[in-house]
Amino acid sequence: MVRLLAAAGLVALAVAALPATAVAAPAQLFPGVTYENSVQFTPRGPVALHVVRGPRPTGLYRLRPVLSNESVLSRERVSSMQKRLSSQATSVGVNGDFFSLSDGRPSGITLRDGVLVTQPNPARSSVGVMLDGTLDVRKIAFRGTWRGAGPRRTLTVFNKAPGPNQIALFSSDWGRLTPQVAGSYSVVLAPFPPTAPNEDIEAVVTRTVDNARVGIAPGTAVLVARGNAAANLRAEAPVDAAVTVRLILQPDWATVSDAIGGGPLLVQSRRPVYRANEAFEALQLAPRGPRSAVGQTADGSVLFVTTDGRRPGYSIGMTNFELAQTLVRLGAVRGMALDGGGSATMAFNGTVLNRPSDGRERAIANSLMLQYFGVYAPPPLTAVLSPNGDGVGERQSLSYKVVRQSEVTVTLTAPNGVVAFTETGPRAPGTYAVAFPPPPPSPAAKQVTPPGTLQQGAWTVTVEAVDDQGLPSTASRRFSVNTTLGFLRVAPARFVVRPKQARTAAVGWKQDRPARVRVVVETTSGVPVRVLASKRFAGGSQTATWNGTLRNGKPAPGGAYLVRVEARNELGLTSLERVIRLVRPAK
Repeated sequence: MVRLLAAAGLVALAVAALPATAVAAPAQLFPGVTYENSVQFTPRGPVALHVVRGPRPTGLYRLRPVLSNESVLSRERVSSMQKRLSSQATSVGVNGDFFSLSDGRPSGITLRDGVLVTQPNPARSSVGVMLDGTLDVRKIAFRGTWRGAGPRRTLTVFNKAPGPNQIALFSSDWGRLTPQVAGSYSVVLAPFPPTAPNEDIEAVVTRTVDNARVGIAPGTAVLVARGNAAANLRAEAPVDAAVTVRLILQPDWATVSDAIGGGPLLVQSRRPVYRANEAFEALQLAPRGPRSAVGQTADGSVLFVTTDGRRPGYSIGMTNFELAQTLVRLGAVRGMALDGGGSATMAFNGTVLNRPSDGRERAIANSLMLQYFGVYAPPPLTAVLSPNGDGVGERQSLSYKVVRQSEVTVTLTAPNGVVAFTETGPRAPGTYAVAFPPPPPSPAAKQVTPPGTLQQGAWTVTVEAVDDQGLPSTASRRFSVNTTLGFLRVAPARFVVRPKQARTAAVGWKQDRPARVRVVVETTSGVPVRVLASKRFAGGSQTATWNGTLRNGKPAPGGAYLVRVEARNELGLTSLERVIRLVRPAK
């Protein structure tokens, strides 16, 4: 029996007692989906947290497991899975189920588009995605049957090596060959329909094999038996015999299209679960470390949460119950943990967002992805286009991607609100460039405003699409054209300051119009150490100086620093930066 945190007051107390937190503003990954990272400063050390929020997974959105290299016996990085599937969807996701390090087999269920790939672990929770996008977290049991010329018999395991006197079914999702099983007897079934659970699956025996591995071609399956089960299979499933297989989930999850294993249960009915009584050791739950989880809020929105850990000074991680409390604080009404430790990974579009504890991303068995099938516009090449000849921000690159045949309209809107360019037409799945500056008129496009000087200020590119299923989607990105700042230089770039020697480094730049300017020296991680100027400057050449000291007047330690110049005016905010290396020779 699941034991929940008994009193709601304890939850409120836990939330009220949360430590100080530094939070970065949420960033849009793709329409309707945001990412934010934060650091909680606790008495035990900092905790780095990564959170993705997305809409209810229906329509243009799907929450589904991705199998490593489309095979049970394989391992692949989350970022690699996303790159492999980028032509089919835009994806953000986290690592999935626990798995065997030796062969990559997931420990629990994998259900994809109503097709069973691996059987559930009945002692641990699984999360299923219902047809309406609701998540269902519960323990699921498995049993199977097969029948040839005799009575219906037990099918012991699915896509897993059989034990003594057991029989297993291997589908083509397993891999190219069945495992080596001593004393086995196998029959090949072809053609073999998709392995939908709770349905009779019928096929014909095409050949038999004694005590050897068997190839599994696409659209086929293999029954592998040992001992008494092998004797029954030999007698009742000869070549050309019809065989009926049934893979049974209990409960049947009739309205669940996709599912993945993991555990334990973290949130139930808006409350964090302290002890779910699942098959996990205390060492897996109690220590603070890297962890990942999936949750859902009351309105159906999806949450991915990953905490970094095992990195003293950066992030110590969380216990399993702290992860449950975090999900509740973020609004989850239900949620489940996924694999953690070195596997804990969050990635978007092939880029890792967190800092895995192994120092690099680990190859894993499967992942859980929120996939988007509408039009996607990646961020512009540069947020501030500054075509002034200084070599920084000189050109822009805009594009969009569609993964289904779509009718697409692209619009470029100038800072004054006038449509500078628009075009409409059919697009096959692929990635398309949007020319900037706006192109001249062509038979396929009309230019609303005449060509001329590129207008400075905020521009918007909007892409509207209606796919071949009639589903509309819109993606929009903003950038600015701003030549206020240019030609930043720092001299000397290698700033040597000896004891009792007064020296300064010069920071110079050009402004083509007045602006409020802030000149700051920062560490390479972005921590300000000295403000050199903060005032309004007129247009023209400008300078500021740094004498190598901190804001308290003490000498800054030797090392690399960033000199950042920021200018704000009616065109918005623009900035430039250069590296300066401060050298302090020994006395």
